[in-house]
Amino acid sequence: MADPKGFIKVPRKEGGYRALAERVEDYSEVEQTLADADRQLQASRCMDCGVPFCHWACPLGNKNPEWQDAAWRGDWETAYKILNSTSNFPEFTGRICPALCEKSCVLAIDNEAVTCRENECSVVEHAFQLGIIQPRIPARRTGKKVAVIGGGPAGMACADLLNQAGHTVTVFEKANAIGGLLRYGIPDFKLSKKVIDRRLAVLQAEGITFKTGAEVGVNVKLDKLRKEYDAIVVTIGAGLPRDLQVEGRELKGVHFALEFLQQQNHVNRGDAVKDSDRILATGKPVLVIGGGDTGSDCVGTSNRQKARSVTQIEIMPKPSEKRAPGNPWPYWPTVLKTTSSHKEGCDRRWSLSTKRFIGENGHVKKVELVEVEWVKDENGRPKMVEKPDSAYMVDAELVLLCMGFLSPVHEGLVNELGVELDSRGNIKVDNNGMTSVPGVFAAGDAATGASLVVRAIARGRETAKGVNDYLMAK
Repeated sequence: MADPKGFIKVPRKEGGYRALAERVEDYSEVEQTLADADRQLQASRCMDCGVPFCHWACPLGNKNPEWQDAAWRGDWETAYKILNSTSNFPEFTGRICPALCEKSCVLAIDNEAVTCRENECSVVEHAFQLGIIQPRIPARRTGKKVAVIGGGPAGMACADLLNQAGHTVTVFEKANAIGGLLRYGIPDFKLSKKVIDRRLAVLQAEGITFKTGAEVGVNVKLDKLRKEYDAIVVTIGAGLPRDLQVEGRELKGVHFALEFLQQQNHVNRGDAVKDSDRILATGKPVLVIGGGDTGSDCVGTSNRQKARSVTQIEIMPKPSEKRAPGNPWPYWPTVLKTTSSHKEGCDRRWSLSTKRFIGENGHVKKVELVEVEWVKDENGRPKMVEKPDSAYMVDAELVLLCMGFLSPVHEGLVNELGVELDSRGNIKVDNNGMTSVPGVFAAGDAATGASLVVRAIARGRETAKGVNDYLMAK
């Protein structure tokens, strides 16, 4: 184990963020890193618990105590090998994961959890810098071909493991670059796209073929894929956003969050975007509807675009600062989360519902909000009730809807495949990840509904095993 007294001698220390005045002027990553000596001390705080709840909470099953011990000793190669045995892309999760492992760390009982996420990122960065990460060319090929439709984290993870198993894998991505929401949904200031490109170079060298601008069902015929490939894996994500059907929804200036975030990422990449199509917060009062991570990303992007003001509202009550009695460790804490974007400037409000959008010359200018409270109905289920005489107006010339996603888009590929759907509209799969159509599998948000990147990677890995078993049985 790491230092037996490390958690006593060494206090938790985070890398922190770049200076606020500096970081809001660019889209570079906001997080800073610790020097190696400090990082190794942070790894020494891991207690190698008899029951490692960090391992239990991590969807990937990362072996935190083992690789933390190696990192503490400065053995970055061993640390990476242990980490890579369960995680394909620790450089992604080490930057953007909400760190379920930390929330279940025994030290989290006193709010001093091991800095697992930052330590993970440090391990993989050392592995790249020291040349430890090199292409692993499969020793043999099985002759089986797999088409992965969707180049996000689930698709990339699935393709990686299937390629290592010796199958010939092609990833089809409709966008002009691989990465899915990693590429176009998550702002550059949280995840530099050079990090994705670096890993893609390794995957390509290992033999995976990536085809961009390839939308199956549109410019790539599904029938052709069925004939040419022995298995198909659908990893298209949950792209259908939850809408807000209230009066004035048709007004200009009301957009889904991803329309806003994806466009800015395209601009950062250097892709051409017409001036007439630009969604800009510059000089405008911005209203972000939805209190999750996507809403936070919209806040940070609006600040970088120099919005006049940014207000973020949430329909649920304000979470407590600490765990509530019914929310014990080691479960995920439903507590107030304040991100680096919030600290850059944002008026946050809770228990508010949107009544209507009010426009002028076809463009949104104000939004009517109303206070709500949550009570129990006759069956004991939560029920929202508007407070009388609590409605009021806020200025808003850009409204961003960040209320989550419902399911994968059915129109096109999903309907053409003819796969069975579950009650929520997601692609229904069995324990091996196979759909109702033999030889067609689904993984990630397309099968589970919108979730975390770490869960998408985990499901991609699990489905790869199911695909491999299916192919080898054939």
